Amino acid sequence: MIKVEALIRPQKLEDVKSALADIGVKGMTVTEVRGSGKQKGYTQHYRGAEYTVNLLQKVKIEIVVKDEDAHGIAKAIAEAARTGEIGDGKIFLIPVADVIRIRTGEEGEIAIS
Repeated sequence: MIKVEALIRPQKLEDVKSALADIGVKGMTVTEVRGSGKQKGYTQHYRGAEYTVNLLQKVKIEIVVKDEDAHGIAKAIAEAARTGEIGDGKIFLIPVADVIRIRTGEEGEIAIS
């Protein structure tokens, strides 16, 4: 099993959710996060004072899937989230040792279906 973890722009969330629904992804976890990378942040003015915002808002999407589905899901996320500008985000594919469904005690791939 693979955990697909994507960090994307907040305004692209609906596009990504639609793309994932189109390929049959039923469940995901979505979290609002802050971070920095090549985009570096921006400068704002508030009441005459200038300050730098270097932790930008992003959305983290997490999905645990079968190994054979991971690259297709990552490709769908990348296509839906891409603007071509710095700050589009990253996708991580992380191996998952096991999954246990709390309600039934099912383990492994059956617990994610």
